Amino acid sequence: MAEGVFRRMLEGVGLTEKVYVDSAGTHSYHIGAAPDPRSQTTAQRRGVDLRSLRARQVMISDFAEFDYVLAMDRDNYSHLLELCQDAGLQRRIQLFLDFAPDLPEREVPDPYYGGPTGFDRVMDLVEEAAQGLLIHIREQHQL
Repeated sequence: MAEGVFRRMLEGVGLTEKVYVDSAGTHSYHIGAAPDPRSQTTAQRRGVDLRSLRARQVMISDFAEFDYVLAMDRDNYSHLLELCQDAGLQRRIQLFLDFAPDLPEREVPDPYYGGPTGFDRVMDLVEEAAQGLLIHIREQHQL
């Protein structure tokens, strides 16, 4: 969801050619799979198309390739820190909701085992953090 939302925001401000976005999981449960149908339905209702996305696992090279490696929760954050052995590159790892400081939540919950309202709540959190990330990137990189 976060990748799709952020891509849509980049399109809205004409930055798709300047900011590269990709998403990956810390575990190998769904490699090659499309997003959960409930995620797709929730995102589609808000104008975000996730159909072309496919799951992949985080690779060690991601820590050097990406300026921001964002975790949805503290468990994934810890896992990413363990994977990245370079202290300089570890600074790139952050919680996604750190870009939404006005929200009371610090972690994006996993809606997989809940009902449809869980996916709506995740989408709300993702949209808020993506907006904050976009503002941050535009300020930090003069875009």
